[in-house]
Amino acid sequence: MQVGDGLDIDLRKDVPKEEPPDTRPMWRRAFDWCFDLVYSWGPAILIVLVVRSILVEPFQIPSGSMVPTLAIGDFILVSKLTYGVRVPFTNIEIVPRGEPERGDIVVFVYPPNQSHDPLCMIKRIPPSLSGGALPGPKEPCETDYIKRVVGLPGDTVEVRDDIVYVNGIEQSRTFQHSFSYEDQFCRSSDMRMFEEALDGHPHPVLQSTTYAQRMADWGPKTVPDGHYFMMGDNRDNSADSRVWGFVPRDNIKGKAVFVWLSFDSCKGGALPTVRTERIGTVLH
Repeated sequence: MQVGDGLDIDLRKDVPKEEPPDTRPMWRRAFDWCFDLVYSWGPAILIVLVVRSILVEPFQIPSGSMVPTLAIGDFILVSKLTYGVRVPFTNIEIVPRGEPERGDIVVFVYPPNQSHDPLCMIKRIPPSLSGGALPGPKEPCETDYIKRVVGLPGDTVEVRDDIVYVNGIEQSRTFQHSFSYEDQFCRSSDMRMFEEALDGHPHPVLQSTTYAQRMADWGPKTVPDGHYFMMGDNRDNSADSRVWGFVPRDNIKGKAVFVWLSFDSCKGGALPTVRTERIGTVLH
């Protein structure tokens, strides 16, 4: 038997195969790259957008109009299914599921700043963001506000010294304790905190200790059909229905559910402090 019989060993190193030159024109390469990107990430992004449009949507609280219920820097989730199902990426409601109740905390489109451009019904992207490639309104279609529902359609509402009267019935409130309110500019002021009951629905409200800083009395006025009267829980630091009027039902986006994250920009120096105690707070 000879050495090497039946043994065939190739000791040469693997020679890498040369890729054929890409002869595609530049526009085709760019198109294929975009197509691969959309094909890979498009379904996941679409699912996120649909969930955000139909089920829940995150919002950040930038001001103190809902203190102490909501703190400046809270990040909340809003259920968009509570009152109805809408066509994705539009404000068109197709399946009603209920009406807002007195005491609900709701997110809605701020009526004075709402665009009446018909393209806003399908949420077109402003030209400033698309570079003019897509037609649409020159300004954003809407600004979102968050307040508490106080008056329902047909109610007669009156506010005297921050005390609410609905259909002539005083909504009772009980003093709790003094409260130091810190606004978005980190300025402090002394307040008084009460527990107010709207049709037996208890929640905290604030009132200024300085009479001159209190909001003017309002009403009595009757809430029109298809509209709601909104107020902030920080009664003397809230521009609400007492200032700019009633909110149409179609403007209401959903009901605030809970706080999922919260930052305190007035503490912690350059980086805001996480309020761990507020994470998971259920809103009512």
